[in-house]
Amino acid sequence: MALDSLSEQYYLKIGKASDLKIFKERLIYRLLEILPGFLSWLTLFLILFFSWKEPVWVSVFVIMFVIYWLFRTIYLSFHLWSGYKRMIIHEKENWIQRLKDFKAQDWRGIYHLVVLPFYYEPLDIIRESLKALSNSDYPKDRMIVVLAGEERAGEGGKMVARILESEFKDVFFKFLVTWHPVNLKGEIIGKGANESWATRRVKELIIDQLNIDYKNIIVSSLDADTVVFSGYLSCLTYHYLTAKKPDRTSFQPIPLFINNIWQAPFLSRIFAFSSTFWHIMTQERPEKMITFSSHSMSFKALVDVDFRQVNVVSDDSRIFWQCFLRYDGDYQVLPLYYPISMDANVSVNLKQTIINLYKQQRRWAYGVADIPYFLFGFLKNKKIPLNKKFSLSMELIEGHWSWATASMMIFLLGWMPIILGGPSFSQSLLSFSVPKITSQILTIGMIGLVVSAYFSLILLPPKPPKYGRFKYVFFAVGWLLVPVIMVFFTSIPAFEAQTRLMVGKYLSFWPTEKIRKKKY
Repeated sequence: MALDSLSEQYYLKIGKASDLKIFKERLIYRLLEILPGFLSWLTLFLILFFSWKEPVWVSVFVIMFVIYWLFRTIYLSFHLWSGYKRMIIHEKENWIQRLKDFKAQDWRGIYHLVVLPFYYEPLDIIRESLKALSNSDYPKDRMIVVLAGEERAGEGGKMVARILESEFKDVFFKFLVTWHPVNLKGEIIGKGANESWATRRVKELIIDQLNIDYKNIIVSSLDADTVVFSGYLSCLTYHYLTAKKPDRTSFQPIPLFINNIWQAPFLSRIFAFSSTFWHIMTQERPEKMITFSSHSMSFKALVDVDFRQVNVVSDDSRIFWQCFLRYDGDYQVLPLYYPISMDANVSVNLKQTIINLYKQQRRWAYGVADIPYFLFGFLKNKKIPLNKKFSLSMELIEGHWSWATASMMIFLLGWMPIILGGPSFSQSLLSFSVPKITSQILTIGMIGLVVSAYFSLILLPPKPPKYGRFKYVFFAVGWLLVPVIMVFFTSIPAFEAQTRLMVGKYLSFWPTEKIRKKKY
């Protein structure tokens, strides 16, 4: 940022408006926190108001809106198909051989620092993630693996760590267990604070002691349930070595939420695949990408921004904005088109799964808190090109606005003018035509659901013997419920997240419960 180093670190560590000491800055940041929720609530109010006062206008608008949504669906379906084909190609590629044939730099000089934060995740889930790393085709003598535990996990967490340490301590170049203390000043409970503590310890105890160049270390932040495929680290290394500015780049794989997909109820399956599809499509638009969940970056960049923020919920996306502001906009996310697998949202019963699903969607939607962060950063940093500021601002603001309003608008707009427009409008030809026209357009738009159902079936892991062939039918038919589901598990959680930010009732971190039932 265009500031001295102390001021720079101060502004990069903002978690909410009250963190700012100067009243004027605090006021500006607070107004920016209000902005996303205000836009979404204003949209809802205008839908109701104009349905009452100007039902003809709204009727014309709804037809235009659903036509726009149809073309958007078709457009994204092409991106999904293109991204899927690239993913299959990258997954089949022999990346370790490509590294061996690589002449520009000695790839064996690259170390991988892999951090797995955990709290109360079961032993078997973390063990499977570590086993996947041990099965990687990348040399283990170039891997530093950190099991980052929460001290508040108590004796149960320590027992899990002791077992895993005894099993894996001799597998990798270094295996370290760290314990994040409870109630450190300025922190909120969450993954970001834990990872920040763990990576600082690694820097002090291993990296600086061995005098390893930070530019030769790729740090990967993996959720405890993340299972990497054997070629992932080799693929990541190749892209790191061939990137134009590797120390100013994050690397994003495609998350497949399929580890326990056969155990997941239909709601959870739909959102698991929907999230995967969104990330496949996003990889086709790298200029719009920001980091999500499990991803990788240069250790040098992590040190330059003084590690992850410890006072935010959505640290996985916030680390991108920290780097983007720190390097005056000269930072990007590079799509890997390579999959990693993670867990779908599954709990002990359907009711608890539904509750957890809502909480997970709300937490992801709370990434809206990045909007005031980067907008305020844009005001402070005059070196970032204006076109970059405008493009990214519009993309993120529109994305969160659509997240909260699009499903609700599709659900409400066709009927609100008829309900609120009064007798004169309700008996007009237009009032009879609008629901029919919108219904026909949305029926055509079902092509998107057909495409989604198709890809969800081909991405499924092998079917366990206990399930019959009809299980595939249930998987496909569940997509027909998406239009209704999206209102209750997309729009409403996003509205709540934005409203909390707007009124200053900030969301705390909620760790997704990890449950896998016994093997079939």
